Amino acid sequence: MLKNYLKIAFRTLWKNRTYTLINTIGLSVAFGTCVLLFLTATFELSYDNFHTNADRIFHLNFLSTNRDGTVDRGSTMPYPISPALKADFPEIEGVTRWFDRSASVRHNDQTYNKDVRMADPDFLTMFTFPLQKGSAKTAMNSLSDIVISANMAADVFGKEDPIGKPLQLRMNDRWQEFTVTGVLNDAPKNSSIEFDAIIRSDNAADYQEFKTRWDHGNHDVFVQVKAGTDPQMLQRRAQAFMDKYFAKDIKDRQEQGYPKNELGFQRSLLLAPIRDLHFDTVTTHGSGISRAYVYTLLLVGLFILAIACINFINLTIAQSLTRAREVGVRKSLGAQRLQLFGQIWGETVLLCAGALLIGLGLAYLTLPTFNKLFRSYLALNDFLKPTVLLFTSLSFLLITLIAGGYPSWFMTRFNAVEVLKGNVTMSKPGVLRNSLIITQFTIACLLIVCTMIVRQQINYLQQKPMGLDKEQVVSIPVGNELNGSTALKAMRDRLASQPAIAAVSGSGVNIGAGLDGSSSRMMFGFLYGKRDITCDWLRIDTDYLKTMGIKLLQGRDFSPAYSTDSSSSVLITQSMAKALGEANPVGKFIKPDNKTYQIVGVVNDFNLYSLHQEAKPIALQMQAAAPIQYILVRVNPQNLTGAMETIKRAWKTVAPKQEFIGSFLDENTDRWYRKERRLSTIFSAAAGIAILLSCMGLFSIALISIQQRTKEIGIRKVLGASVGSIVSLLSKDFLKLVVIAILIASPLAWVGMSNWLADFAYRIDIPWWIFVLSGVTTLVVALLTVSFQSIKAALMNPVTSLRSE
Repeated sequence: MLKNYLKIAFRTLWKNRTYTLINTIGLSVAFGTCVLLFLTATFELSYDNFHTNADRIFHLNFLSTNRDGTVDRGSTMPYPISPALKADFPEIEGVTRWFDRSASVRHNDQTYNKDVRMADPDFLTMFTFPLQKGSAKTAMNSLSDIVISANMAADVFGKEDPIGKPLQLRMNDRWQEFTVTGVLNDAPKNSSIEFDAIIRSDNAADYQEFKTRWDHGNHDVFVQVKAGTDPQMLQRRAQAFMDKYFAKDIKDRQEQGYPKNELGFQRSLLLAPIRDLHFDTVTTHGSGISRAYVYTLLLVGLFILAIACINFINLTIAQSLTRAREVGVRKSLGAQRLQLFGQIWGETVLLCAGALLIGLGLAYLTLPTFNKLFRSYLALNDFLKPTVLLFTSLSFLLITLIAGGYPSWFMTRFNAVEVLKGNVTMSKPGVLRNSLIITQFTIACLLIVCTMIVRQQINYLQQKPMGLDKEQVVSIPVGNELNGSTALKAMRDRLASQPAIAAVSGSGVNIGAGLDGSSSRMMFGFLYGKRDITCDWLRIDTDYLKTMGIKLLQGRDFSPAYSTDSSSSVLITQSMAKALGEANPVGKFIKPDNKTYQIVGVVNDFNLYSLHQEAKPIALQMQAAAPIQYILVRVNPQNLTGAMETIKRAWKTVAPKQEFIGSFLDENTDRWYRKERRLSTIFSAAAGIAILLSCMGLFSIALISIQQRTKEIGIRKVLGASVGSIVSLLSKDFLKLVVIAILIASPLAWVGMSNWLADFAYRIDIPWWIFVLSGVTTLVVALLTVSFQSIKAALMNPVTSLRSE
């Protein structure tokens, strides 16, 4: 019996090979795309789940409200908060500070650039990074202890046992001696916390100065609560803790009329679960990823799979009339409805199984390109995980039941007597088919609109004036081995006589995402009269304005002729002058961090960070104690390649042992929007696939519909109908469905993309022509798809068609 069913199934699929091929291609592409997108989404959602105590580890945030009513949430904590939490809350069993730093490491005269983080001893017991060597209880007891990752152990020590071996770290402009006391497993790819080595947070340069100061923050804090502790109850109790240790700040905010936060207080301490850290785009300074991005991957995958399933259902139902006689004959010979259902559904299983295997093969072949394009870390092992195989099997079963179940049930309903008499008809033949076609093109049109809006926003961000000239400026990371001021002076001396070089300066902050992958930010809050001021505190050097193309509006620029410029003078931006309430602030004094600075000039506003966030007021200063982290070189535009080579040669003489990783600022700023470009690529690829699959389905439906109307077309031609009228007749019903889809998709796209754009401080107004263009594009593609078959049918000889009927 089974052999007979299989034989009939293969014969039926071969007989209708055009439709079999269309369904196989559609389902294969859908399965392959979905597997890749779902695995990527699953990987993103798995971040930090590997920690044994993940449900008891929290990342601390401060919550307050700005004067304009906007939410202010930050994770920068003061030094004394960690011991105070442990002392005041017995239900907290572990607290660790976390400094995201990098440093140069030296061993046997060989230097390595590594991510050397600073934390507290509780780090080793709170997080699940098992020690391969050493003890979690003693590995960080001393300030000179260092725990390294397995990967760093292999890089630095090779096969030698690193325990007890010395390492030197370049910290605070000098080399410090450390001893390796432990080797940790490497952090997995789905870890928000990354490191090559860990030392104690007490090693921070400013630790002794600020260890008792509650008004100075420079690190993150993680806490682990005891089993059975209610985090919400603990957070409510933390308000008394805030009132106790931040009383002065809270009082100042009340006196200045700041609105309360959403919890009803001036400042609150939030306990954010560690599993949410990967999706925190606020306190992680842009390194987090929005959950909306992950859900978009899942949604796009579902959209593509839905379109492929709709094609299958439509084609199967459309073919049902041609198989009606087969069903009638089988019923008259005694076949039961369940047997017929099994036969027809079995064909679906065979076709879907073949499509799944082909789809998995396509996914595997495109895996390297996919990983590079979407910065994923998928491998063959990810396909073979038991959970993935189980999910794939259940999804396959569900799809075959949905895509093949209804058409199979539909065809087994035919009355055998009516079928054999030739009187079979389909009740309301177009309702389901039309609904599914509308759904297909709604999805396709939706993706087209989203693609266009994302691209428009990216172009807007890249082209929006930043208040500085980012073109022809090279940024060179100084690194941890060199003194920034010394390296800047050396580079100035070597480039001074080069005609390709226009200006050289230095800064503590890079513009854009440089090749070193590092970012930093320092902000100060202080009172100016009764005004509460918050500003970015930017270390620069002389010629910064010239190098960056920033306009001086009032006062003077920094100059070596003024000795006070390197100690007590600042430049401020227009927005900071406005925040101070001064029309002419030159000569006025400000006191951030209880130190007095005189304003010597005002410059135009410029964006120091990405346009996701509104530009903050900026104070530019030249304090010698603050390090120069980047050397900035403006080159003449005539020969950019030659100028870059000149800079490289100069750098080699300044830092012969250090790799040159300089990059142009315009490239750096483009890297700010990598996530948006990935999203655009996803939408573009998905829109292309959706349109392709939709058109394949529409082509097939049109072909079947025209075949069923062959006699009607022949009669119309005999009665004098023109080719144009027949094409119009056959096409207009399908085009009506596409128009309805466009009308449904447009408002959905507008709502969805308006919410997405809300994440940007600077954003486009969605233009009306995008909806018109996407609608016209969809309509033209659909028209071309249907017209091909319509014209072919209209040109057919009516004598031939009527004779065949």
